[in-house]
Amino acid sequence: MRILPLLAMSTLAFAAVLTAPRPARACGGCFSPPDNPTVVTDHRMVLTISQQQTTLYDQIEYSGAPASFAWVLPIQGVATVGLSADLVFDTLDTLTHTTVYAPPRSCPPPPDNCATFGAGAAVDASASFDSGVQVLKQQVVGPYETVQLQSTDPTALDTWLTSHGFDIPADVQPVIDAYVSEGFDFLAMKLVPGASVQSMRPVRVTTQGASPVLPLRMVAAGTGSTVGITLWVLGDGRYEPQNFPSFRIQDSEIVWDWTTSSSNYATLRQQKEAASNYRAWELESALQIDPAYFDQIVKNGGYAYTPYGYDAGADYQPVDSTDASAGESASQVRDDDLATLFFGQSTSVHVTRMRSDIARAALSADLGLQASADQSDLTNQRYPTATTGTYTCPSYGSCGGPNNPPVSAYGGGCDVAKEAPSGNELLLGLAGAIGMIGWGFVRRRRPRRA
Repeated sequence: MRILPLLAMSTLAFAAVLTAPRPARACGGCFSPPDNPTVVTDHRMVLTISQQQTTLYDQIEYSGAPASFAWVLPIQGVATVGLSADLVFDTLDTLTHTTVYAPPRSCPPPPDNCATFGAGAAVDASASFDSGVQVLKQQVVGPYETVQLQSTDPTALDTWLTSHGFDIPADVQPVIDAYVSEGFDFLAMKLVPGASVQSMRPVRVTTQGASPVLPLRMVAAGTGSTVGITLWVLGDGRYEPQNFPSFRIQDSEIVWDWTTSSSNYATLRQQKEAASNYRAWELESALQIDPAYFDQIVKNGGYAYTPYGYDAGADYQPVDSTDASAGESASQVRDDDLATLFFGQSTSVHVTRMRSDIARAALSADLGLQASADQSDLTNQRYPTATTGTYTCPSYGSCGGPNNPPVSAYGGGCDVAKEAPSGNELLLGLAGAIGMIGWGFVRRRRPRRA
């Protein structure tokens, strides 16, 4: 498996699973009433592309009252709507996030007796045709009521959305009008009456055929002056932006500061984004993963291995039966989600990770994606060669004594700033990993920037 080399796997073996409260999340272009404004601050999106179908997963972080949110997405043809889970995004994040390693220090080895360690109104869709707007499909999906709309009259569609509780900002209305003129249909969603905020889950939307396009124009709805977007593209090769600039931070640009035990990686990203007027996308990594291994992690609740079994209901919601469809258990919803995520893919799936803190002014065009001319992998592990400041070698004293516990032979910050160990330390870390019965793999945390 090429997604994580041996060093990262042995390091993760010692990591604890962190469970932290999450801000409310939903997905898509968001519309909130003027008396209860909300601001979208960050997206995490997945676009899985095959010749037969394309699925968009979208999870956003925002401030405000989730119950007041309404969601609108341009689609082509009738779409299939399903539920996903934070765990899918967390797993992708853990497998692909950038790690900057500190250069090795020239320090004497520890004495032989020292151990070393690695350190909400519902959508009213009762009529099949309403003033120039045709309702193609309506259904309840988990906590959401959904309706798929078609219209060739922008004015009629605007009227329909407004009359059904979708408060459209003045600067977003021309965007909707443009999608209508381009022949798009729309998916509109709201929470089912009485659904709690805690019931909200990421939603996936599947359309037929290969469509390597991200609807950025609609993403502008509900954002501030900038919005952060992390995008994973799953397909049979490496992708890159077609109509937006992109960049890759090279190891030769990264400087490690021994004084702060950190690098200038985040600063470099901000500088390059600013130089592009916040239009550019960083190509963070392009790796290959095994779908079976990914399935194993998700089905174990974020662990590569657990002997205790796992209740899918901790991350997925069951779907109640309706007149139009049979219900599904949480396990069935999870299995459908994973089958959709890797639909049409082989035993090795290419995952391209991109990031942009994009300006609202740049959201005037959808993001087109194309196959990269260079199909080689882009590693997510970075090794700076330049340093600044000075470091201090560890002092071991009388190792193992009550007042002098064993000291790690290497340090180097937190989980996004690690120092590369020596060969002996790597073997020790690997032995510790193999000896553990189960180890935490996916950190339950908010999206982390490098």
